[in-house]
Formats: sequence, C-alpha cells, structure tokens
Amino acid sequence: MKTLLFGKKSKWLWAILALWLAALATVIVLTATKAVNAGAKRLPVYSVETDEKKLALTFNCAWGDETTDEVLAVLKKYDIRATFFFVGTFAQNYPQSVKKISNAGHELGNHSMKHADPTKQSYTEALRDMSDCSDLLFSLTGVRPALYRAPSGAYNDTTVEAAESLGMTAVQWSADSIDWKDPTPQKIAERILNAAGPGGILLFHLGKRNTAEALEGIILQLHSQGYSFCTVGELLLGDGAYVDADGIQRPAAAE
Repeated sequence: MKTLLFGKKSKWLWAILALWLAALATVIVLTATKAVNAGAKRLPVYSVETDEKKLALTFNCAWGDETTDEVLAVLKKYDIRATFFFVGTFAQNYPQSVKKISNAGHELGNHSMKHADPTKQSYTEALRDMSDCSDLLFSLTGVRPALYRAPSGAYNDTTVEAAESLGMTAVQWSADSIDWKDPTPQKIAERILNAAGPGGILLFHLGKRNTAEALEGIILQLHSQGYSFCTVGELLLGDGAYVDADGIQRPAAAE
C-alpha cells in the first residue's frame, strides 16, 4: 500500500514540476521577445507586400516648381493619381502649385517644414516641425496629410514615433530615380525599371529637368508589363499590418 501511495505522489510531483517548467519556459520566451522588440529600430514603410502588380508614384517637393505643369500633364494623360510630399518652405514659396496638385486629385504628404535633419531633433522639435508643415498644407488645401517622409530619408525611432503620434504613416521608397542629380532621362528610367516590383514606392522630385520626360517612358513600359499605379495611401495595407525588418509592410498574421 505504501509503495502504491508513493508512486501516485511521485506522478503528481512530476506533473507539477512539468507544469512549472512549461510556465518558466513561456516566461523566458516572452521576456526575450519583448527585449528583441524593444531593441528593434522603428522602420518606415519602404514597400508593401501584395500579389497585385501595382506601384505608387511619389514626388518630393523641396526645391523649385518649374516642372509642376509638365509632371501633372503626364499624370493626367495616363489618368494616374500620385503622392506629393511637400516641404513647408516649398508650400510657402509656391502655394498655387500646391493647390493645383491637390485640385488635380493627387495625395498630399508631409516632408517636414524646413527639410532639417530629423535625427538631430528632439521628440518635441520633430512634432513641431511636422505639425507646422501639416498645418500649412491644411490651410492651403483643406487636407491634412496622413503620410510623412523624412528629409533625405534620415530618420530614427523618434522620427517614426512623432509621425505616428500625429496620425501619419512614415513612408520611404523602394526605387530611387536619383533625378535630383540631373541624370539623363534614360538613366532615370533605367534605375526605376530595374527596381520596380509589386507593392513598390517610386521616388521622383519636382523641379528637376529630366523627370517629366523620363516619367512618360517609365509609365508606358510598366503598363506594358501589366502594372497599374495608385497613391501610397491606396497601396498601404489596413488594420493589423506591420512593418518587418526589411521595411516591407505585411498583412496581419492569420490567427
């Protein structure tokens, strides 16, 4: 009888020990996961995971507005809505161009107030810089931007967090035309076409002399490959989406 009781007690002890070890393992995994996530850098969206062959055309507006009419004419010709990221000083200098772009149905984005390096700003300074730009764009167009692109692509966790606190998604790009260096239209097209892929975000600039000419050829070539174009806002995924370590926005994992 004693042997039987001892055997039952041993089984209970082993069962309790197994449960305790399982709970301990869960705590260790959760703690490690939190530590990794806490140390992970906050990333903007560089591209979006999608099976559809769609791309977003984006234009940074920081310098002159000389090519505004040319770019808008190309977009209108092919019935494309693009996303324009405005620096506040550009909007101050060229308010009519901002209104013209908005009235044409294009999406407006925030590109900071003065194109200062956001990695050198405190959280409060970043908030003020972004807010001033958004307020200015709203005063001109009645639209408050839902997207933010950091000047020169420079950002840190503070930058991303400040943008999100203002209701904006931080966005970068997956293909850079380098049109700001004034390469030939052929070189601009080559860079974009070589890097374009489903869910890509393509970067151009207003005020650069060869952008409009290159743009038409790029659109025609990508159309021939089955691509369509949309704004960044239309490209982004819905609730639950997350940005992975490569800057790709992916849909929420199925439960």
